[in-house]
Amino acid sequence: MRIISGKYKSKRIAAPKNLPVRPTTDMAKESLFNILNNFYYFENISVLDLFAGTGNISYEFASRGTETIYAVDAHYACIKFINQTAKDLNMSINSYKSDVYKFLEKTPLKTDVIFADPPYDFEESQFLKIADIVFDRDLLNEDGLLIIEHSKHTDLSQHPFYSYEKRYGGNVFSFFEITESDEE
Repeated sequence: MRIISGKYKSKRIAAPKNLPVRPTTDMAKESLFNILNNFYYFENISVLDLFAGTGNISYEFASRGTETIYAVDAHYACIKFINQTAKDLNMSINSYKSDVYKFLEKTPLKTDVIFADPPYDFEESQFLKIADIVFDRDLLNEDGLLIIEHSKHTDLSQHPFYSYEKRYGGNVFSFFEITESDEE
């Protein structure tokens, strides 16, 4: 994997082969960050990276100037790799070894962007549960976005806070947010 833009542009990061991950492809990641670039100044936001895996998304935010990043994964080896990479690159990424659902149920954190990249073989209800908890617990700051990455075979458009999706090959990013009509 490589960092697309920012301070560490073109930096390649080699993750151990034994991690239970499926990193977001460079093409999909670049497209996602092109979208986010239209919404945010990266140095002014906070990010929660769920099912963080290798830390691919966290590193991209950090390289672009985001200083408040939380990465959550249930696998010790993933957290260990994120911590070591963040230390090597002098990135301030706060990592948590936790089940994502338990973390969301208990965290007091509110962030501007929540990115979730669960296993593609999850049931639709498992994807939607992420959105349910995020919005039930009010975990996004004003104008915040929840982005869930999933395969093209999963449809999350029935969720009340679903906004739109972007497709890149077999990858889909579904965007969720509170709109003015939701607040009425």
